[in-house]
Amino acid sequence: MPAYNEAARIGTTLQGLIHHFRNVVVVDDGSKDNTFDRLQELPVWALRHPINLGQGAALQTGIDFAVGHGADIVVTFDADGQHDVHDIERLVEPIVAKRAEVALGSRFLGNDAVNMPTSRWFILKLGVLFTRVCSRIKVTDTHNGLRALSRSSATKLRITQNRMAHASEILDQIQYLGLKFEEVPVTVHYSDVVLEKGQQNSAAVKVAAQFLLGRMVR
Repeated sequence: MPAYNEAARIGTTLQGLIHHFRNVVVVDDGSKDNTFDRLQELPVWALRHPINLGQGAALQTGIDFAVGHGADIVVTFDADGQHDVHDIERLVEPIVAKRAEVALGSRFLGNDAVNMPTSRWFILKLGVLFTRVCSRIKVTDTHNGLRALSRSSATKLRITQNRMAHASEILDQIQYLGLKFEEVPVTVHYSDVVLEKGQQNSAAVKVAAQFLLGRMVR
């Protein structure tokens, strides 16, 4: 779980995870508040970047740590409370059953985007179209932070896009590496906090440009 300035929410988000899972890794990405101090009060693996590098960099740090400590399956989960911990069991099922190496959460496979603004729906759908054209991977959701990786795929994928373009990069690498994947319906809750803290619609063009530039120099 990457976390940046989440001191006010991290405890609530983690309570559900801690109740169900023993090994939870949180990467404090150079927060300016006391997020890292809050983590010391909880039974989680707490890592810290000395400066803010971005969500992609925090994810890669967490994935490396989990793989290095023997994880068979790595699940990525946002810190702002938008995901539902009860989706994880269903999310990892394709990997446990060895039907897939990667499981991708999708908020568009059911009626599972709670209180999503119309403008966000439109931007995300444009993102799906962009991904299908650029990366040639048929997905229904592109920037969903809830995903699961087998140990093998977590070793192969390398996130080089430190900031929000990492989500597109992961999908691009799944296609490039020929990793078997499945999409799984998951719920995303759009609270005022999620909308305020999350990626803004106006940033979509910048994220796309960062992804394309990174792809050119890869």
